[in-house]
Amino acid sequence: MSEPRPTERPLLTHARIGVLMGGRSAEREVSLRTGAAVHRSLVRCGYNAVAIDVGSTLFQDLHEQKVELVFLALHGPGGEDGAIQGFLDTLGIPYSGSGIQASAIGMHKATTKTLLTSAHIPVPAGMVVKRGEKVLSATVMKAAKLRWPVVVKPASQGSTIGVSIVRKPSQWREALALAHRYDVDALVEAYIPGHEVTVPIIGRRNASPLVLPAVEIVAPGGFYDFSAKYESGKTQYLCPAPLTASVTRKIRSLALRTYEVLGCEGAVRVDFRITPRGRPVVLEINTVPGMTETSLLPMAAAQAGIDYDELTERILESALVRAARFDRPSGEGGMA
Repeated sequence: MSEPRPTERPLLTHARIGVLMGGRSAEREVSLRTGAAVHRSLVRCGYNAVAIDVGSTLFQDLHEQKVELVFLALHGPGGEDGAIQGFLDTLGIPYSGSGIQASAIGMHKATTKTLLTSAHIPVPAGMVVKRGEKVLSATVMKAAKLRWPVVVKPASQGSTIGVSIVRKPSQWREALALAHRYDVDALVEAYIPGHEVTVPIIGRRNASPLVLPAVEIVAPGGFYDFSAKYESGKTQYLCPAPLTASVTRKIRSLALRTYEVLGCEGAVRVDFRITPRGRPVVLEINTVPGMTETSLLPMAAAQAGIDYDELTERILESALVRAARFDRPSGEGGMA
């Protein structure tokens, strides 16, 4: 027996919704947790939703399940990089979140930085080292005008996978090898001391995007790595972030500009480092933020008075906006 709908809000759609999760990226397990939480929420709210673990039979799964709308809960390559977005566009199935271009740009951190720099949005100094290039650390440090320590990370990964803080030349080769295990491009950039803060944003139909309260992340040792993110009790989260009014205004403005410059839709999370002098620097954007019950996006939404189920519906709305662009009512067409 299904749970009663928790509110009296009318359903946004009666379409069959496929929650796509899992996939083959290094973030598979996190994606499965996000997808399961989203699916529970949609069912709890009365939607006709089915959970689909993405694999080689996806086309068949979508057809057999008569999916008409997709809620994307896929993290990492294949889910956030425009690949699944292009696949669904080809099939004519509307989906939540950003489109192909914003997803592809947002997933590749070096490309994101290039675009943000052109829009005068502050990002860390750095450069890309390709897999197979035998580059000395001194060469990169001089070319990119960097000083120790530096951060070395794959250009197209999330959840801090493959990231190293390199404090001396003897750690250089190992850090590059780790980053190149996950991506042909390793991004080497300045380590920004200070606070780690994230600002979630939710797109709205017929209104400006909603900027949610910032969350400060206080990780053990100052490094918000995979363990600090997903092992309970390791990291402290402060929401709203205890920042000055001036810094809060700056990061809210920069987060919104980042969202708009990349052409994002749906929900995103913009990650910052804030220097001891209060200067914010954009690190990256997440175009499919985590939606586990304890993820940062739901935490910020709750601070703004938006519960988990309402947040899920607000993200789902971005799929309905996309459906309207297909010039047909949502709930019709697709593969059904």
